[in-house]
Amino acid sequence: MKTTSIYGFVLLLCLPFLAEAQLSKEKKKIIQSLEAQEATYGELAHKIWELAELGYQEEKSTALLQEKLSAAGFSIETGVADIPTAFVASYGQGEPIIGIMAEFDALPGVSQDAVPYPQEREGSAAGHACGHHLFGAGSTAAAIAVKDWLDRTGTSGTIRLYGTPAEEGGAGKVYMVRAGLFDDVDMVLHWHPGSGNSADARSSLSNKSAKFRFYGQASHAAVAPERGRSALDAVEAMNYMVNMMREHVPMESRIHYVITRGGEAPNVVPAYAEVFYYVRHPEMQVVRELFERVAQAAEGAATGTGTRMEYEVIHGLYNVLPNVALAEKMYDNLQMVGGVEYDAEERAFAEKIMESYPDKKVSPEMAATVDDFQVVERGSGGSTDVGDVSWAVPTAGLRAATWVPGTAPHSWQAVAAGGTSIGRKGMMVAAKTLALTAVDLFNDPAIAEKAWKELRERRGPDYQYEALLGDREPPLDYRK
Repeated sequence: MKTTSIYGFVLLLCLPFLAEAQLSKEKKKIIQSLEAQEATYGELAHKIWELAELGYQEEKSTALLQEKLSAAGFSIETGVADIPTAFVASYGQGEPIIGIMAEFDALPGVSQDAVPYPQEREGSAAGHACGHHLFGAGSTAAAIAVKDWLDRTGTSGTIRLYGTPAEEGGAGKVYMVRAGLFDDVDMVLHWHPGSGNSADARSSLSNKSAKFRFYGQASHAAVAPERGRSALDAVEAMNYMVNMMREHVPMESRIHYVITRGGEAPNVVPAYAEVFYYVRHPEMQVVRELFERVAQAAEGAATGTGTRMEYEVIHGLYNVLPNVALAEKMYDNLQMVGGVEYDAEERAFAEKIMESYPDKKVSPEMAATVDDFQVVERGSGGSTDVGDVSWAVPTAGLRAATWVPGTAPHSWQAVAAGGTSIGRKGMMVAAKTLALTAVDLFNDPAIAEKAWKELRERRGPDYQYEALLGDREPPLDYRK
């Protein structure tokens, strides 16, 4: 009996190490399986790169991702949240339910070939300057790898791939959150193309946008100007007042605009003009307040110019709510996977790209490194509709070096690298990290408990979700 007890005691001590060894073995299998399919997923991403479809117009891009997932055995619900190109692909049964997000929209006005110098791609006026072709394909690769692991190990639970359109100004995820599509999810993972490798608990800027439209009276600008009421004057008056307002807003605010319609001919008083505004701040409540001030400036401009004004909210996004518990797990797996190693051809491409940078303090070797973990509570820089998801469910993400180090988003350099093997390699770093992190979440319920505790504390006891964009329907024509 004593001998048996000793053996039992030793076995009990060894069980955690045996489990850890088995998990490590499974993770190696996942990495190897993804590496074996790098060319396949690279081809998928490149097809979407070539399509370069704008927000809510991604019919072919979403079809490519859905076809891949369907062939792997996922059940797919299409046209969710009243968005034709949005979908939810699911595999498995029961809990936990782990979500992975996938984007696939391009940006207008950044057509570029896969060459290390500015050159528009023939036949295209748009480009994947934020790398969402890689985002969609990489997340799909991760979801399928997790599905294969669930089958191989007999693990219970559900993996979901959320196809989220129109991140660039269309707020596709906000409508999906508002429709309750994340209500039963335990945790959500995402990633984004970048010029380096990182997995931080990082916030972002909240953002609300609208198109302000002014209606005046046309007339001959020389013969009968007194009969005209210029809608362009109203736009200019609004812009002037908002620019004066900048002195009296919180320091971290960002307000930017573009005049989308200003008239057709100098000798015709413009009867119609439109200006498109973005209002940003690290806190969504401040964005609400600033937006109302911008709208009041528009009303004042209309009154002062004898025109009529109306506006249409296009999108509204929460700031990302960091989740340290989940981000730390993501970071651990990114360190395991590592960064991007260039071959000689890729290095030459990168060095040529870097010649276009004003900042020369970068090198190709930086793509192979993983940045130190950070917790950034207050957002800066850009905005993302991931923010609304992060207030609904614990959410964590990473960035992978799909671009040459030093590359700015929304640039021709980003489009160029995203169309090469540099982009593909970075995408696979992300796919591996997402898949390994999802496996950890399936294996360890304590991560979800800790992540949800943190989310509830950050939201506060009285939190209730109210979309910044209100009850408007998805703006399916905002890019047309």
